[in-house]
Amino acid sequence: MTEKNEDILVTVENGVGLVTLNRPKAINSLTHGMVTALAEALTEWERDERVHTVLLRGAGERGLCAGGDIVAIYHSAQADGSEARQFWYDEYLLNAEIARYPKPYVALMDGIVMGGGVGVGAHARERIVTDTTKMAMPEVGIGFIPDVGGTYLLARAPGLLGLHAALTGAPFDGADAIAMGFADHYVPHEKLGELTDAIVADGLDAALAKYAVEPPASQLAAQRDWIDECYAGDTVADIVAALRGRDQKPANEAADLIATRSPIAVCVALEAVRRAAKLDTLEDALRQEYRTSCAALRSPDLVEGIRAQVIDKDRNPKWSPASLADVTPADVDAYFAPADRELELP
Repeated sequence: MTEKNEDILVTVENGVGLVTLNRPKAINSLTHGMVTALAEALTEWERDERVHTVLLRGAGERGLCAGGDIVAIYHSAQADGSEARQFWYDEYLLNAEIARYPKPYVALMDGIVMGGGVGVGAHARERIVTDTTKMAMPEVGIGFIPDVGGTYLLARAPGLLGLHAALTGAPFDGADAIAMGFADHYVPHEKLGELTDAIVADGLDAALAKYAVEPPASQLAAQRDWIDECYAGDTVADIVAALRGRDQKPANEAADLIATRSPIAVCVALEAVRRAAKLDTLEDALRQEYRTSCAALRSPDLVEGIRAQVIDKDRNPKWSPASLADVTPADVDAYFAPADRELELP
């Protein structure tokens, strides 16, 4: 079987279903069509006895996937939002399908892996990172809330590392990703091609045994003392104050970063990760995330955040509410209200 279109390449070699996200100029950002094509391939291969393993990779040298196509989200949000809601609906169904896939699903999380890239990669059975991996859930920087099952993973990271990643949106490396529970194996970037060939030729276990190496120590995990203490605050304002009160430069830098993010988004992200910690399953978290994503469409910050980052690129968003002090508990609670159409997972 060989199916090709412009944005996603799907082939089978020696029992391995190979999926290549193929928008290298956009760091393989996911379009709705790519989500649909990947879901269709997985459904077909699940029934195909000739396919025993699925391997996901990204075209080009910059990364697996920089996230969802936020330009499309921007235009939908300025219209009636229906296309954005349908994109998220189908994307979250795909995330759930990946997590419960009955055959080994392997994600090569090389280079940039952010947002929607985490969704198609970090729920895989075998998650491979490299020395070039730059992973993040950066949604709060565009007035959005961590999604694609990200809150489920963030809530289960050791200590409060997940809250640090969620509220700052800051990238973390491959060693950090393994320490945080977002990845399993570390393979040198220069060996990825050989690893892929070995998976096709010799099978997954033999390939990992040959090419996976011990990851470096996680720099993020080494900072858990101040992270666990500062992010235990009740509110984002409490957390920022605690970060500013530390004499460690990384803590102060985290506070500065949070201060640039959408105030409502960071407040909702804090609540979303804390709620996700109490949810039993990834599916439960995805249902919650669908509510917060739909609610974000009603906020001016999503359009403003995308405008500032990728449309006008002035990097100077005008958030509303403008400060953490202006965000009320009712504002946050509204993000968790039922959506007009709830996410229904099989």
